[in-house]
Amino acid sequence: MKDFFKSFFASLLAIIVSGFIFVGIIIAGIVGLSKSVTEKEDKKLNGNVLVIDLSKSVHELGQTNSLAMLSNKSGYEAGLYDMTEAIRSAKTDATIKGILLKLKPSPNGWATMQQVKLALDDFKTSHKFIYAYGEDISQGAYYVATSADSIYLNPGGNIELKGFATVMPFFKGTLDKLELHPEIFYAGKFKSATEPFRADKISEPNRLQIMAYQAGLWGQFLESAAKYMHTDKAAVNDLAVKGSIQFPGDALKSNMVAGLLYWDQVEQRLRAKTGQKEGDDIRYVSMNDYAYHERGDDKISDQRIAVIFAEGDIVDGEQNNEREIASRDMCEQIRKVATDDKIKAVVLRVNSPGGSALASEVILRELVLLKQKKHLIISMGDYAASGGYYISSMADSIFAMPNTITGSIGVFSILFSMDKLMKNKLGVTFDEVKNAPYADVPTTARPLTPDESKRMQNSVDTIYERFKNHVVEGRKLSLANVDSIAQGRVWTGTDALGIGLVDGLGGLDRAIHSAASMAKLSSYKIVTYPEPYDKFNALLRRFGAKTDASVAVKAAMKEEMGEGYQWYEKVQTLRKVNGKAMMMMPFQMSVQ
Repeated sequence: MKDFFKSFFASLLAIIVSGFIFVGIIIAGIVGLSKSVTEKEDKKLNGNVLVIDLSKSVHELGQTNSLAMLSNKSGYEAGLYDMTEAIRSAKTDATIKGILLKLKPSPNGWATMQQVKLALDDFKTSHKFIYAYGEDISQGAYYVATSADSIYLNPGGNIELKGFATVMPFFKGTLDKLELHPEIFYAGKFKSATEPFRADKISEPNRLQIMAYQAGLWGQFLESAAKYMHTDKAAVNDLAVKGSIQFPGDALKSNMVAGLLYWDQVEQRLRAKTGQKEGDDIRYVSMNDYAYHERGDDKISDQRIAVIFAEGDIVDGEQNNEREIASRDMCEQIRKVATDDKIKAVVLRVNSPGGSALASEVILRELVLLKQKKHLIISMGDYAASGGYYISSMADSIFAMPNTITGSIGVFSILFSMDKLMKNKLGVTFDEVKNAPYADVPTTARPLTPDESKRMQNSVDTIYERFKNHVVEGRKLSLANVDSIAQGRVWTGTDALGIGLVDGLGGLDRAIHSAASMAKLSSYKIVTYPEPYDKFNALLRRFGAKTDASVAVKAAMKEEMGEGYQWYEKVQTLRKVNGKAMMMMPFQMSVQ
């Protein structure tokens, strides 16, 4: 009994202390919010050089952080739509004299960077300056920076011009050592999502498609680099092939950069551009702060266009992570938009490599119902492939960026037989009692029989046929044509336009203009769904679900593993979908 009371009062004290801390956070948050509101206009007016840091991850939808109110940090992280709109506003904002690009290796996809670049190209028509500076300039950052008037590199820094590479890991050897047998079923000869588990190198069909989309992205890069360097694409490509750019001096000699300067020297030039005296502080304003002040449409109108953001892997049920397209949550957003009479057209912004076949079907059904009431336009981001293309296939119009990766019309399913691993490594065996032949299927306790394997393949083939039929109906193509461009193959946005998978090239702004045209709207208000993700609310949900320990472990793993963490995440994803039909890209093939 003594131990009971000791434990009880210790727990009670912990609850009371936690309660005081929580209330303190809320009060501080309210105070911070009040302060944020009163300082909002001052922050905007005090800055005249808009800073864009390319090392920051840019998601489709902006996110808030209530806890940031307790510090001097920005409480808002701008999404891609916010960024492009903010750059558009800065073009005509008299307080903004120019833009500074901070160049570092960028974690963002090529279509995302392309949209930022296009917004910068438009900004340049205002004749305001754009300067870019970096100490370690990756090819992705350089691609965006080619919109600048001048690119400056630190004299001791690094810059890349080396061509593109796609590296894929293969786990077949590991599985063999563990005696873990994968049973794989797929439709489409290019459907390579399961390739790392059934092969030890890239297959020829997969190599072909990788080379094709690399060539498309590289062509876009060469065109932009050549324009900035005042040369032609062949000359830039020759520099990469020969490995000519090794030191900062090489970049200067080849006109990749306008000068080799230290940061203080760049700031001197910025002072000259903004009319400030030597020693004066340059009045920078971050993209997050500026976008926060510019976000939102104050226009009051009953004529509205809704933009629904769909970013991340497509999963069944409710959302567990901030970057997921969960079928239940997404369908709720779609129904909300469908029943709003003020909304006359809808743009679905898709940035997804795919995921669950069932969730994709559930979401597509809801979009088809919405399309019966309103015009539906698709805008594709970095990826709109496999399940991402599935949910896009029935729209009125589809727009993609030239650098978008799309298509991947195919299906796969994977099972792991663990019987040998459990018996030979751990001494565990399995036995069963069942009252029907297929009662335990799918199972990891034993290999599938030939008949069971045939049933699994039939299921995958059936879903694949449904996928192709949706594309036939939505894109108004013949089945033979769709079959020839499907097979799980991925395409760049440019190539997808040529084969009829998309209707035009352009970003979210073009999709919105198309929606307005279809709905015959000359004046309208843009409303976005869902609400911006809030980090503090997510933290509270994690505590409520008692997953704070696992979150800490995950954060530590991500820190230690670095780039390798993405492979761990993908393996975990495939483990969780054991036996399910999937429409998913092969490891979100990144090009570096």
